[in-house]
Amino acid sequence: MKPKPGRVPDDAHEWISFDDPGEERTWLFDVTFLVSPWTCIFGQGCEVVLTGPAPELEQGCCSYGAHFTGKEDAQNVERAAATLTPDLWQFHRRGKKGVVKRLPDGDLGTRMVDGACIFLNRPGFPGGTGCALHRAAIDRGVNHVELKPEVCWQLPLRREDETAPDGRVTSVVRQWERRDWGAGGDEFHWWCTQDPEAFVGHRPVYVSMRTELEAMVGKKVYRRLSAYLDQRTAPRVAVTLLPHPATRS
Repeated sequence: MKPKPGRVPDDAHEWISFDDPGEERTWLFDVTFLVSPWTCIFGQGCEVVLTGPAPELEQGCCSYGAHFTGKEDAQNVERAAATLTPDLWQFHRRGKKGVVKRLPDGDLGTRMVDGACIFLNRPGFPGGTGCALHRAAIDRGVNHVELKPEVCWQLPLRREDETAPDGRVTSVVRQWERRDWGAGGDEFHWWCTQDPEAFVGHRPVYVSMRTELEAMVGKKVYRRLSAYLDQRTAPRVAVTLLPHPATRS
């Protein structure tokens, strides 16, 4: 069925594109998600990425472990794991045997323990439920970007780079979709960027995830992006931004 004239498609997003000031690269950003009030609701209503609702497990998106972006990413996490203590990490003893494994597709990923990532502290652990690396970052007063696998601290953001024949790169920064998990994503009972229950934050994503975005695109590009979004979200602006699909009635 074709959309009616003038009707906004249900999954429509606004985007902004601009050239990188320092290299042969074009940036493309998902404005609709970046100005949305999405926030992580781990342990506060997150239904977990399994085939049915299981909020009592408090696994969030940690049920399948993390895929590393490469050896450097894996080595960074191995170094961080070596600094964790038993009071912060439930599976500290098992972690001594290693935290990285080779996945069937050849990539590297975190080891699994009892059906979830080895770094995930389960409900009832005295040191607190959730990622041991994340809890260690909070305990040390540092950002979790420094300790966690790249895919974990980036979620639910995703960056994709495509190089043209002439060498110019197009970098897209958008929300993480079910499809990004592969075929298994279609089986998820729930995914946070598609449910209004996760859009309850008090700040837009581009503000609440500033550190993550700066790490993904660089501080200069982030400043340019945030200046534009600041203008678009200012109260005096007459043009209304497109609401996120998950929050549209």
